[in-house]
Parts: sequence; C-alpha cells; structure tokens
Amino acid sequence: MVFTGLGVLSPVGSDPAAFYAALLAGVSGVRPIAAFAVPTLPCRLAGEVQGYDGKKFLPAGNRDARKGLNKMARTVQFGFTTAVKAWEDAGGPLKGQIDPFRFGVEYGCVMVATETEDLAAGAKATTTGRPHSVDYAAWGTTGLGLVPPQWMLKYLPNMPACHASIYADAQGPNNTITAGDAASLLALGEAFRIVQRDLADAFLVGGCDSRINPVSYSRHTTFQELTRRNDLGDAAVQPFGLNRSGTVLGEGAAVFVAEELTAAQKRGVRIDGELVGFASGFDRGLTGTVLASVLRSALKEAGIAPADVDHVNANAGGFARLDAWEAKAIHAVFGGTTDVYAPKAQLGATGAASGLLELAASVLALKHGTLPGTRNAAEVDPALGVRVVTAPRPVAKPYAVKINATPMGQCAAAVVRRWDS
Repeated sequence: MVFTGLGVLSPVGSDPAAFYAALLAGVSGVRPIAAFAVPTLPCRLAGEVQGYDGKKFLPAGNRDARKGLNKMARTVQFGFTTAVKAWEDAGGPLKGQIDPFRFGVEYGCVMVATETEDLAAGAKATTTGRPHSVDYAAWGTTGLGLVPPQWMLKYLPNMPACHASIYADAQGPNNTITAGDAASLLALGEAFRIVQRDLADAFLVGGCDSRINPVSYSRHTTFQELTRRNDLGDAAVQPFGLNRSGTVLGEGAAVFVAEELTAAQKRGVRIDGELVGFASGFDRGLTGTVLASVLRSALKEAGIAPADVDHVNANAGGFARLDAWEAKAIHAVFGGTTDVYAPKAQLGATGAASGLLELAASVLALKHGTLPGTRNAAEVDPALGVRVVTAPRPVAKPYAVKINATPMGQCAAAVVRRWDS
C-alpha cells in the first residue's frame, strides 16, 4: 500500500512542507497555554495549534462544507479539514478514477471532549451553590433546554470519518479506532489489511485529537503523566531523558491517502512512500516482551532485518515508565546501533493523532533525504540503551519503523519504505 496524499495540522505547521521544515529547524510547538487562563493548573504548557480557522482549509466555493463546520467540535474539524487537504494533495480523485465502493475511510479518534460553551449554561442553571450537589428538577425544567439539541453529534469519535467519507464520496469500508494514543496507527494497520484482502483500492486514513480546553485539560492533569516543569518551557518534554518528568498535551491531525499500488499507478499520481509491514499487540504489565515481538513481526512482514532500518520513530514523550518500556523493546530488537527519533519533544502528546502525525515525519524524511533531530535529548538516560538522534542527518537506509502505544500496553508498529520509482 502506497501513500499518494498527505494532510497535516500540527503545533509547528499546517501543511506537509511547513511541518517538515519546522521539524528540521528544531522549532518547538510546546508553549504556555494560550487558549484559556491556567494560573492554578500544575502543567501550564501544551502543543497548541494556534490561529486555526477551519474555513481556510476548505474550498471557497463549497458553502455546504464550510457551513458544516458549525456542527463539528474542534477535534472533528481538525480531522475533516485535514482530510480535505490530503484528498486535494492526492489529486482530488475524480469520479471514475476510484470506485467509491472500494474507497474507504479509517480514523483514529477518541470520545471528543465537550466544549465548555455547549454545557455551561445548562450546568449553571442546575447548580445549588453546594459542593457535589445538583438540582435535578431545575435540570429538567430549565437546564436541558439550554443544551444545543444536536450537541452530541459534535463529539462522537466517528464523526471525522463520517464527514470525510461524505466529502470524498468514499462509500467503502469505514471504521474508527478509539484506542487512545495508538488509535491512528492501528487505523492504518486495519486499512492495510483490508487492501491486502482485496476489499478496497484506496483509503483516507487519519487521526485527530484536541484536549486543550478547560474541562478536558483539567481532567487530564489528574491522571496523565504531565510535566510540572513549567519553568523549562519548550525544553520540558525530554524523550528518554535522564531527567524526564512527563509530557504535555498536544493537538493536531494527520491524514494519508493510501492506495493499492497498481491502483495508484493507474491514476498516474505521485507516490510519497510505501507501507510494507505492520503488527500490533497488547503488552500487559509493560514488560517489553510483547512490544519486541510486535516489532519483529512488522519487520518480518516487510522482509527486512533490523540492520536495514534507518531509524525508529518512537512513542517516547518523557514518560518515566513508558519510555523505559519502549526502550527495552527497541534495544531487544535493534540493539543500541539504530538511531531513535522522538518527535513528541516538538509536538507534545497529540493523542489519537500521534501515530500518523509522527509517522508523517518519517515519511517526509525518507522522501526528502534528511531525518530531523530530537529536541531536548542532550542528556539521554544511559540505562535505557537507546541511541537518540539529536541533530538532523542524511537518511542512510530506505526503511523506518514507527511505534505507538498507550499506557495500558496497546501497541503497534509500522514499517515504511522510501519510494524509489
């Protein structure tokens, strides 16, 4: 399966060229939160997409699409508008080029955080002034009527895939994976398997997430491993770092147009790279054993050895336990001789978007010939046994491996190859 189009929305760039240039230049999207006041939150940093306006991503003449943004939460807008840019990047396939019944959509997205303005008025009308107390009679008579009648449709995780499929007339297989940070890479794997079974010729494969609003961010600070080192600013996220202290939340989206090779060649479109191997698993207890097996399985399907890989694009985001778990698996498969690259230092933890957004960095690196360096990695924990690339360097081999995982142990690995026509 080959990549023929790409849309990117990130804290450091909102198109593939700007995104890649920023990664190469070491630009950080990790900044003090600007979306709302955060004086009392323990983590006050995030990877925000600042100045986003969904209408700028849509054709000026498509009034229905632009009007439809009003029915979408920020996460859904991210996923939809990025799909439009990916679709355009792939040549905006005309009817007759791709059979709509063999054109599918696969997304990684989780339950979207409700935006404050949709529930605030109803909630305020039911407060009693006492902690942990709600006036349910007031909710029934007044509060419920203050909630927009279609509010739930803005927040369902399948909405990005729905809107993308309608826009592109993709009537084939359609699914949304909700497995947290592993979601979009798992979505890519599912599309890969469907194409291999000859049930589709092309897919829009995407991931999107935004958790940077007052309610959602406050909730995540209670259970996510977020850094408290606000004083470090853009140096706070230290993948595999000796002094790593946690990550920051990020937001964004990435969508690939992925096609079966002969179908893409028949259309005569540009090919940016190829997915040649995929595997997934569940490493209960975070032992590293299952993740290592997942990596070996993906390499086996690609028909290559660890020595053939230019770099491993890691899930690492400055997590105490998760980084160590991932490093153990990487070392078990690759030893300490393969470079490891970790983009979360520049992007933050973009949740369900992270798998494909971070994979885009490797696809672009293989295509253009230069791998970005990992920010904030001057002091890598020597006990982890991984070799983190800290400065841009020429791509030396045609393959890259992307890892994504959740704190519960769901994990996936994809092997991509540079396209050489």
